[in-house]
Amino acid sequence: MTEDNKPYVEIYTDGACSGNPGKGGYGAVLRYQKSDGNYASKELSEGFLNTTNNRMELLAPIVALESLKKPCKVTLTSDSKYLIDAIEKKWLESWQAKNWKTAGKKPVKNIDLWKRLISAMDKHEVKFVWVKGHAGHEYNEICDRLAVNAYNGDNLKIDEGFSDN
Repeated sequence: MTEDNKPYVEIYTDGACSGNPGKGGYGAVLRYQKSDGNYASKELSEGFLNTTNNRMELLAPIVALESLKKPCKVTLTSDSKYLIDAIEKKWLESWQAKNWKTAGKKPVKNIDLWKRLISAMDKHEVKFVWVKGHAGHEYNEICDRLAVNAYNGDNLKIDEGFSDN
């Protein structure tokens, strides 16, 4: 628990694709301290038939944040510059202010997921941290394995928001 009695949760996420677009998956690990002082963790993953790496990099934190049952303080660690830069460099705020247009006046890609991320972050205090991918970070490596295993698994879902346009 933090000083304001909000639970503290560490979230690690990764997305992966075989081809881009192609089969894709995401992986997420949530870690939190239980009342007895020990840590517990939860792993989330899912695979899709046809999607992009960026969509999976966004879907991982969305699903992880949506899985939290009450408002939390969260440190969310990802190797996705697409995700981290959009938050830290205020691109997301700029896109919203420009009616979901980029600086070049083109439509922002993955608007459905950006809007869902905003909603998922709404009740939490989220700090984003970038970590270099495939560089031996324990939880990033676990998330990568979860994502790859997900897209190599059975029962792949349809990414309803994906478009080749």
